[in-house]
Amino acid sequence: MAVPWWMFVLRAVVVYAFLLLLLRITGKRQVGQLAPFDLVLLLVLSNAVQNSMNAGDNSLVGGLISATALVALNYSVGFLTFRSRRIERLVDGQPEVLIRDGQLFKAVMRRAQLTEQELQAALRQAGCAEVEEVSLAILEVNGAISVIQQRDKPA
Repeated sequence: MAVPWWMFVLRAVVVYAFLLLLLRITGKRQVGQLAPFDLVLLLVLSNAVQNSMNAGDNSLVGGLISATALVALNYSVGFLTFRSRRIERLVDGQPEVLIRDGQLFKAVMRRAQLTEQELQAALRQAGCAEVEEVSLAILEVNGAISVIQQRDKPA
């Protein structure tokens, strides 16, 4: 190996944290609903950060150490988000209301970079033809859109 084993671990931690932050900043929709260009971005990102993790060492042991460190980090982040509500909000974010009682919140859609077509597709999947038919639509932390239809009100 060209560098000490702990250097692989340290580099993996730095790259993992950086990519987690970067992907968190890009928003829920990108992570939850991968478009072809999003998948290409993730593949290119993985290649771009490879050398920063392995310090030019292409040995089998170095790769195994980096992979083990990444899996351990991922497990740790999952465990911490399970145990701490605060860390969960920091890593995953919070659900955001897109529609409440037929009122569309365009500012939330802009912030999430959610198009009208994407929202309309989610509404149609839930059996709603119009925004006015929606009691509540929420952009979940995984990028999915949950839709609750309005109940018929008695006359």
